[in-house]
Amino acid sequence: MNSNRRRFIKGLGGVLALPLLESFALPEQKSPVRFLVVGNPFGMHPDYFFPKKFGKDFELSPTLSSLEWVKDRLTILAHTDHGMVSGHGREVSFLSGILPADSLAYPEKNISIDQLMARHTATSVRYPSIGAGLGSGIRMSWTENGVEDAIFTDPQKLFDHLFVNLSDKEKAIRKEIIARNGSILDSVSEQFSSLKRSVSQSDRERIDQYQSSVRDLEKTFANRATWIGRDKPAFDISEHFSHSEVTIENRYNAIFDMIGYAFETDLTRVASVAFPTDLSYTDVEGVTRSYHGCTHNGKMENITAQLVAIESFQISLLSRCLKKLDSIQEPNAEGSMLDHTIVLFGSGMGYGGTHSNRNLPILVAGGGFKHLGYVDTISPGGNNMPLCNLYVTLLQRFGIERDTFNTSTGTFDLKYA
Repeated sequence: MNSNRRRFIKGLGGVLALPLLESFALPEQKSPVRFLVVGNPFGMHPDYFFPKKFGKDFELSPTLSSLEWVKDRLTILAHTDHGMVSGHGREVSFLSGILPADSLAYPEKNISIDQLMARHTATSVRYPSIGAGLGSGIRMSWTENGVEDAIFTDPQKLFDHLFVNLSDKEKAIRKEIIARNGSILDSVSEQFSSLKRSVSQSDRERIDQYQSSVRDLEKTFANRATWIGRDKPAFDISEHFSHSEVTIENRYNAIFDMIGYAFETDLTRVASVAFPTDLSYTDVEGVTRSYHGCTHNGKMENITAQLVAIESFQISLLSRCLKKLDSIQEPNAEGSMLDHTIVLFGSGMGYGGTHSNRNLPILVAGGGFKHLGYVDTISPGGNNMPLCNLYVTLLQRFGIERDTFNTSTGTFDLKYA
């Protein structure tokens, strides 16, 4: 790893990672940009999510009311989506714009924006990305090979992954496995040249793609070997579980706090948090039905109120996370960690009550952007903006220089300092 602001304290049996420190920053170094995406599978009730007035001088909707304190660092987009027909199963395209069944038609298949960012920073951090949620995932994150990226569904296991160190024996075993896999890759790569001379042009292209994947694996193994000898940062989540009852709220707060500390210590720069389909929200005041059951409310006021309570609860957890990031001064840079973290909230479904996949509920916070408030992205011809246009802008802010991403047709005009 290149010399940077990451510093380590040597101790018995290993070293301890410190947060980024401005005292050790090199003059030419910039603070890293991070990315956090928070998503759900059923979208948001549009009458309670979207504000009534476009522009910076807008009033937050009931669902978004907990974000009042950060209103000037929000951009809420209306009329953007992936052009999908309505129905379940298409929400998996939230972060990619491409359904898995259609992925072979694209060079990077249905890679999601978070995994593209993770690939970009993989050699600079211990973990390229972190995904978490309480229950089975909502299939937001996809690799360039069209494989769903698994998430942690238990806060304790996430804690162990991020902050519990391996024993000396476990470290030795991990190093041996990495070395063995590296040797296998070396032997395979030596055979590529002779093989390519005996196959068709299309097969040579496939071999080139495979070689590229092998090189990425080699970098991954080298990076993992570097990190094995370094102890993880210490972190205490006991405050979230010291109550007489463990609730959804304190479990999600634990997840968000662990991700915030992983950002602060530069364990990762990319994270995702999911509110899954089968999660029970009966901890939330007034909620007695299932999440999915509340979306099919038949416009009945009492059931709709339960759905809005669930959605408002999700946003309140996000708001608390944003406050946590905003309370941390970014080392060697102006502003807080929130100002250097792109936060995206949304869903691949517009509204579960109608199974609509149009007009997705999309919100961007922080990231150092010159935020626009509430924006109508519909074209003069009446077409919704491809959501991947926004993703191109987010990728550029993250430091990835590219003009397209999957189904994009341009960019979204959201400037940053």
